[in-house]
Amino acid sequence: MLIRDAQAGDAEAIVALLADLDYPAGVEFIESQISRMRGNPDSVLWVSEINRQVCGFISLHFIPQLPLEGDFCRISYLCVSGEHRGAGIGQRLIERAESVAAERGCDRMEVHSHSRRVRAHQFYARANYEESPKYLIKRLR
Repeated sequence: MLIRDAQAGDAEAIVALLADLDYPAGVEFIESQISRMRGNPDSVLWVSEINRQVCGFISLHFIPQLPLEGDFCRISYLCVSGEHRGAGIGQRLIERAESVAAERGCDRMEVHSHSRRVRAHQFYARANYEESPKYLIKRLR
């Protein structure tokens, strides 16, 4: 398995993976988002591939903490195709994310996962992520 930076040509595969997470998106929109993330030094979007086929992705954002010395790294999306789940791909993506976050001076990782995503919670628990008590959002649109 290879982990590499996402390219515009990966948009179709990422759209299919996002559909698995119930996030409908168009290829052109995801192409523009890939380009936007590639231009942001505090964002990372990697894909994992097997035999030149994208089978997963992870997106990260590095965020400064005002009162503390270290930054934190947020996993904003992580998905592995259904046919490849359980093969360690998600774990390898997380391990790479944690390594890069530590190199960048982050003192913690953070991931938000909707309460309905029980299998995702089990995955993160196996990776030693702890539940945080509350997450609040306000929709602006």
